[in-house]
Amino acid sequence: MSVTSLPFDIQRILTLLPHRYPLLLVDRVVECVPGKSIIAYKNVSINEPFFQGHFPGLPVMPGVLILEALAQAGALVAATGMEHPEDKIYLFTGLDAVRFRTVVRPGDRLELHCTILRRKMQLCKLAGKAFVEGKLVAEAELTAALTDRDALGM
Repeated sequence: MSVTSLPFDIQRILTLLPHRYPLLLVDRVVECVPGKSIIAYKNVSINEPFFQGHFPGLPVMPGVLILEALAQAGALVAATGMEHPEDKIYLFTGLDAVRFRTVVRPGDRLELHCTILRRKMQLCKLAGKAFVEGKLVAEAELTAALTDRDALGM
């Protein structure tokens, strides 16, 4: 098993993911076995725009954004296992076995763990778990479809 050169800094992440502020939800990759597994993180700041309305006086990161962060980390690990990953995009196609365990608040560092369960043609199924300070905050099985960016006009 080889490990990619680490950490993935933000420049490498921007090359592989099409997301930009305010929807880029991965700040750094700290561990990656190409095409197999990844550990990345998102630093959660009070400056995130969603905290204005979710919830005033009690800021909590929306669960759907925790899942999106896991999906982005999953796309990164899938990209590491192929040639010319900058020409591809993963489109989120499904979620299974979603569980939220506790809230994520400003100041937390959301640690994202994704493992590829299986790949078949253009589909990829991943197991994702999100942690804060070693405590599980959310988990899900995510499915994504690989598509050429050119096919989407990107």
